[in-house]
Amino acid sequence: MTKNLSSCIIGSMNSDKTANLASAREQFVKYLTDNRRAHATILAYSKDIEQLVAFLSAMGKKAITEVEKADLEGFLKKLSADGYTPKSLSRKINSIKTFYRFLKNQNFITVNPAAEISHPKYETKPPRILSKMEYRALRDACRSDIRTHAIVELFLQTGIRIGELAALKLEDISEKELTIRPAESHPERTIPVNKAAKVALDKWLSIRPKTNGVSLFVTKTGRPLLVRNIRTTIDRYFKIAGIENAKVNDLRHTFIAHHLSSGTPLTVISQLVGHKRLATTEKYLDLVKEKATANVKLEEL
Repeated sequence: MTKNLSSCIIGSMNSDKTANLASAREQFVKYLTDNRRAHATILAYSKDIEQLVAFLSAMGKKAITEVEKADLEGFLKKLSADGYTPKSLSRKINSIKTFYRFLKNQNFITVNPAAEISHPKYETKPPRILSKMEYRALRDACRSDIRTHAIVELFLQTGIRIGELAALKLEDISEKELTIRPAESHPERTIPVNKAAKVALDKWLSIRPKTNGVSLFVTKTGRPLLVRNIRTTIDRYFKIAGIENAKVNDLRHTFIAHHLSSGTPLTVISQLVGHKRLATTEKYLDLVKEKATANVKLEEL
């Protein structure tokens, strides 16, 4: 966000100490957008805060300064009673904390009621790695769907995130590498494209609908393929391939595990997948060792 725009937001909000929560949410979403946060992140935060605002409004609290820690805890308690899992609640808390940090940083509130809200404890499942038979089955299942096959190959051969794939432009693809544009706090990076991915991409480009749009993956009508479209499609092919309890991000996990088991240096893998910290990549080491101990060897992709 530019300095002038930031000053404008602060000025407009601080001009009225009874500014309502709904207006604050709109300013928050604009702040996230101007700071180039990922579309999926903006959408999730926006919906979470909208849900919070509706809850507080039903309590008769519409002004920002009226909200206390107990109100936020009441919101989370209601979500828990409605069946939200600890993991889902933790994500909601992240949204709330980010929202109130925004208000505090803009000098609109002096006390942050979300500062001492604690995250619920929950067990984090280890990354899901597709077995040799599973990724063979997935590739076979979507082979006749040229667009999906290209998408699956890119996931398996480059380890990119779903949001990064959805954001790819035609100009981001070259003969030997893929350029991932900077987003959020992730810097730009390039990833080598191997033969399997290149062949799949060339087949897709040969039938890609003619459109003025620059997105690499588009619908039959030429519109950019959205994250939700990609996730729905991959989930459908997981079912066709008979792969249970798998998600799109598991293709990224499989890429990382494959390269670790093949002896690729941690630093190289971390750069390829865009991990901010090497420690994030290191977490996969124990999983790969367990696979090796169980004599489950990942096949070359």
